[in-house]
Amino acid sequence: MKKILAILIFTGALAYGGLNYHFILMDNRVKVLKKVALTFQDTLVDARGEKRIKLLLKPSLVKAGIKDAIDKAGHSIK
Repeated sequence: MKKILAILIFTGALAYGGLNYHFILMDNRVKVLKKVALTFQDTLVDARGEKRIKLLLKPSLVKAGIKDAIDKAGHSIK
């Protein structure tokens, strides 16, 4: 019974995180941004080696503040 409860709590936490946050993999770290809408769209974004324009063309990431994250990342995103 405890295992089932633990699995339900873990699954709920994963769903909550997937619906509420963008996880962006950058060259040197993982950046977490708060989503503006409850969707699974762009939950995990691999920005390693990506051009900055490809990230700035996604409206959900722009609204979440990807531009500031790119500026703070510095030279790792071109």
